[in-house]
Amino acid sequence: MKPDPKKPIDEAMQLEPASQALVAEALLETLDLKPDVEVSKEWREEIRRRCAAIDQDAVALAHGEQVIADLRAKYD
Repeated sequence: MKPDPKKPIDEAMQLEPASQALVAEALLETLDLKPDVEVSKEWREEIRRRCAAIDQDAVALAHGEQVIADLRAKYD
């Protein structure tokens, strides 16, 4: 009998958002997908640096919808 995929999903949904993101990232990394675009070594390092800053709460994140609303208010 195969495991029920709904159980780990339900459990993950009970986690804090940062932990949910960690679970999602770990699952995505296990997929054997060919990237649409090659990413340079420098960009991979920058991505890792930014992810580490987020994981360490060293940066303040903003919701995309709020950022767009603020920009529209400023430039409309």
